Amino acid sequence: QVQLVESGGGLVHPGGSLRLSCAASRSIFSINIMGWYRQTPGKQRELVAQITSGGITNYADSVKGRFTISRDNAKNTMYLQMNSLKPEDTAVYYCNTGLRVRQGSWGQGTQVTVSS
Repeated sequence: QVQLVESGGGLVHPGGSLRLSCAASRSIFSINIMGWYRQTPGKQRELVAQITSGGITNYADSVKGRFTISRDNAKNTMYLQMNSLKPEDTAVYYCNTGLRVRQGSWGQGTQVTVSS
């Protein structure tokens, strides 16, 4: 089973940008669906964005027009470019595959804090 490691989180001011990376332990070429999720204390984990192996993307309404998901199969890495960040984007962000989500397998995530 593929292992995923998230990175790129940090503290940023409102209106700022961050790029998250998700490094896979093996080729992601054959992985159909990959996605970014986020969770804040006391709330359920929510889907932020998804991307298929063919490059089709899907976004939560709250991030449309601000976040961009992409994947580089040659580097076995998925990204989440986050622009115009808002305090409500503060959360732990996780990357995952569709299969791992169904199996209930999650990584450590990366903390994103948007604050002035």
